[in-house]
Amino acid sequence: MNSTHESPAAGELSHFDGAGQAHMVDVGGKAETQRVAVAAGSIRMQPATLAIIEGGSAKKGDVLGIARIAAIMGAKRTSDLVPLCHPLALTRVTVDFQTDSARHQVHCRAQVETFGKTGVEMEALTAVQIGLLTIYDMCKAVDRGMVMSDIRVLEKHGGKSGDWSAELAG
Repeated sequence: MNSTHESPAAGELSHFDGAGQAHMVDVGGKAETQRVAVAAGSIRMQPATLAIIEGGSAKKGDVLGIARIAAIMGAKRTSDLVPLCHPLALTRVTVDFQTDSARHQVHCRAQVETFGKTGVEMEALTAVQIGLLTIYDMCKAVDRGMVMSDIRVLEKHGGKSGDWSAELAG
């Protein structure tokens, strides 16, 4: 495998060295660029649970407002949660929730930005997952059967590999 200063060859995993040991990728030689990632996911629930969220009548308070703050906090703490992630100085985190009455779901979309040497896909994914987990936590007293799904990166911009979009990828 390549040294830690080189990009991995096609098909190689970047977080393993030549001996197969896990390591934090060396980004020291990379150029600082504007990095953006967008991720999304959903949580499905009983219609009555969604009505509580939409009506603002949850006993614990404003479910989506609290979930938004939790998602932002999650993005900021990603390197504390994912062992080989670099700690990053994020320049922007936006989190949006949309309710879907027809499917009894709440959709979450997070966009994370930085100016740095590594991308922010993990931070965007963490923001989505923590936002959805917070919805679950706040509503579990009335609906323990909620299901989180479709958590994914939608797009990323910046860095040596350039732009990527799930829409264009497949």
